[in-house]
Amino acid sequence: MPEFAALVEKQAPVVVNISATRQTKVPKAPFLRSERDDGIPGWLQRMLPAPPDMLDEEEDDRATGSGFVIGVEGYILTNAHVVEGASEILVRFNDRREYPGRLVGADRRTDVALLKVDARNLRQARLGDPARLRVGDWVLAIGSPFGFESSVTAGIVSAKGRSLPDESLVPFIQTDVAINPGNSGGPLFNLSGEVIGINSQIYSRTGGFMGLSFAIPIDVAMDVQAQLRQNGRVRRGRIGVLVQEVTRDMADSFGLAQPIGALVSQIDAGGPAAAAGIKSGDIIVRFDGKEVKSSSDLPRIVGGVRPGMQTVVQYWRAARLQTAQLAVAEFAEESSLVPVRQTEPSLRGANALGLIVQDLSRDERHTTSGVAIREVLGAAGRAELRQGDVVVALVLHGAPSDIRSATHFNRMVNDLPRGSAVTLLVRRGDAQSFVAMKVPGK
Repeated sequence: MPEFAALVEKQAPVVVNISATRQTKVPKAPFLRSERDDGIPGWLQRMLPAPPDMLDEEEDDRATGSGFVIGVEGYILTNAHVVEGASEILVRFNDRREYPGRLVGADRRTDVALLKVDARNLRQARLGDPARLRVGDWVLAIGSPFGFESSVTAGIVSAKGRSLPDESLVPFIQTDVAINPGNSGGPLFNLSGEVIGINSQIYSRTGGFMGLSFAIPIDVAMDVQAQLRQNGRVRRGRIGVLVQEVTRDMADSFGLAQPIGALVSQIDAGGPAAAAGIKSGDIIVRFDGKEVKSSSDLPRIVGGVRPGMQTVVQYWRAARLQTAQLAVAEFAEESSLVPVRQTEPSLRGANALGLIVQDLSRDERHTTSGVAIREVLGAAGRAELRQGDVVVALVLHGAPSDIRSATHFNRMVNDLPRGSAVTLLVRRGDAQSFVAMKVPGK
C-alpha cells in the first residue's frame, strides 16, 4: 500500500476551507398553515392567501466548499458553484487563520473560480501533469466534506477524459475517491504530492458518495484561471457546427475503417466551418493538430483555440481524407465573471423590477429586438435573470408587447402596480423563454 501520511503532512497547508454566504428566500413559518385549526378544510387553506406572518423573508444561506493556494500572493482555486451568487466569502486555512475572499472571476462552463485573499507567508500547491496520470494510479483528496475540515480520502483513477452530460468542455478525471458535499473545489493529489485535478462532481442517486467522483484536470483549470486573472472572463473558440457520435454502422456506410471522429449533423451557414467548405455529413477527424476520437472531443478542442486564430481541420468526405483552413470565431456566452456583492446592492438607477437596462448596439439590433440587462439587483436576482440577457417583450393585458428602447421599457415597468405579477420574454444566446416575477411592493 502507498504511504499517504507524509504526503498529507506536507500538502495539507495548501488546502483551504471556503464558506460562502448567499441570501435565500424562506417562509417565516413553514409549518403554520398545516397547523391551523380554524375549521377550514386543508384543500381550501392551500388556496387562501398566506397570512402576513407567513410571507417569505430573506435569510442567509451558508455553503461550504474547499480550495487550494496556487500563488504565494494569495490566489486560490475552487469551484464556481461554491461561490456563485455569494455576498460574502470567508477563507479558512488549516492553521485557523481566516481571511475574507475576493472573487476575481468564475467560469460556469468549466466550474472553475479564482479567489484572492490578502495574506502573506502562504504555501502554494505544486502542480502536476494530468497527461502522465494512468488509469489505476493512486490519488488522494483533501477537503471539507460536510464541513469536516482537512478530511483525507484516497482511491484510484477509474478513467480519464470522461465526458459528462452538458459538460463537453472538460475531460474529467474519474476516480473512486470518496467525495461528498464540501469537498467541491478541493485538490486531487498524485503520490508525488502534485495537484492533478479539482474535485468537482459526483454521480449519486442518494446525494452522497457512491464510488463515482469527477475532477477537473489541473491544466484545464489553470488555463481558465489565467484568462480570468487577465480578462475577468474566458474566451472560447467556435466553428459553427453541431456534431454527433459516429457509430459502427455509420462508419461502414461512410467508408471509415473504424468509428472515429465527429459527424457534422448541422452547420451554421454564416460560421467559420461553412466558410471553409465543410458540409453536413462530413466527419471531422482532426482539428488544430489534435485527433478527434469521438464527437465529445471536438467542442473541447475547438473551445481551447483562441478566437481569431487560423487553424487546420481534417475531415472525411466521399471515402477520402480532406483538409481545410478556417479562422476560429468566438463563442458568444454569458460573462464568466460571477459578481460578489460585498454589501446589499443599491437600487439606484434600477427600474421597479430591480433591472438596469440599456439599448442594444447597432449590430445586436440586426439579430434581435428589445433591451439588454446591464445589472440585476434586489429581488430580480431571484428570477434567474442575468447580465447580458435581452428582454424582448413585456406581457401586458395578456399579450406580449414589444420593447422599443430602455426608456420605453422602464416607463412600462414603473407604471405597473406594486405587487403585481409580470411576465418578460427573455432571450439568452439563441434561446428565449418567458420569465415570471412580481413587482416589489412598497
